[in-house]
Amino acid sequence: MALRKMLSERWRRGKRGASVETLEEHAVKTRPSAGSTSLRILATGAVVLFLYYAAGVVITLLLSILLAYFLDPAVELMERSGVARTIGAMIMVLILIVALAAVGYGMWSRTTDFADSWPRYSAVLRQVTTNVEGKLNGFEGQLAPQEQGAKPAPEPRNEPGLIHGLILRVVGSLYEVVLEVTFVPFLVFFMLAGKREVWHTTLRLFPASRRTAVKETLDDLRSVLRDYLAGMCILTLIVIAASSLFFWSIGLEYPVLLGIVSGLLNMVPYIGVVLSWLPAFLLALTKFTTVGWFLLIAGALMGIHIFALNLVAPHIVGKRVQLNAVAITIALLFWGWLWGGMGLLLAIPLTAVLRVVCDHTESLKPFGRWLSA
Repeated sequence: MALRKMLSERWRRGKRGASVETLEEHAVKTRPSAGSTSLRILATGAVVLFLYYAAGVVITLLLSILLAYFLDPAVELMERSGVARTIGAMIMVLILIVALAAVGYGMWSRTTDFADSWPRYSAVLRQVTTNVEGKLNGFEGQLAPQEQGAKPAPEPRNEPGLIHGLILRVVGSLYEVVLEVTFVPFLVFFMLAGKREVWHTTLRLFPASRRTAVKETLDDLRSVLRDYLAGMCILTLIVIAASSLFFWSIGLEYPVLLGIVSGLLNMVPYIGVVLSWLPAFLLALTKFTTVGWFLLIAGALMGIHIFALNLVAPHIVGKRVQLNAVAITIALLFWGWLWGGMGLLLAIPLTAVLRVVCDHTESLKPFGRWLSA
């Protein structure tokens, strides 16, 4: 009995030691090393640099993908009706080009009329700016009276580097616009016409064991992007119509042009409503002189945008794009800093895509839950 008890005690100690050793080995294996963390940080920095310096190419590709997702249901409907997919894709791309050309021509004519009237608005704007500067200078003079004989402040000079930077920025923006206008129709057509081939070759990039999960992720992405694009198009048209009607009712010039600007800015959450005040305020300077009218314009535009985003959008877009307010704000800050205006427009769909990918990746599911509303 004593021998058996001694052997049993040794066996328990050995098992406990093996368990402790196994747990320690597992902790060592699963603990992230400093080298892997550094590599992840370097990889993230490399991706951000690539997105920054290749902005024209990446934005063109993203716009093409979004438009292809948006036009694909119409191509599928024509295909079910007996029209070849290539012909259907060509028809939809031609319709898209004609629609964009018509909208562009209408906005160009309105903008040209506004440019002809710009001297009148610029004179009023200069007068208002001069009055505001005079009041500010008087206020500063009361706070800190200038000593007698003090030298006047030197006039600001335009630095050559600043002008050079502005020229480079304008040239870069024009290059991106030309790149998008030239390549987007072709990319959209090829994506629509060769959808099945692109779909199958994309799945073959992944191991056979993961293709089912990848297919589910792509299906979810398609549903989210379609719902978002279709809903935002309808929402933008509603805001354009309501804003144009309001501007026309108070007698502002170019109500349709102001309505289009308000509708496009509605696609940028939160800050879009504030930005939509500025063009309306500029045109209102030549017509109204009391603060009440400007408060009316700001309140009406805010009411239209809040009504569209909080009451209409949930029913049109649905709950497919599930992002909380903090995630949307961070996305707007990051993508706006990275790509400017186009980054603000693409921030929501890109973040929605990130959420879908996180929801279908086991290690990223906590981050996806954080992004969700």
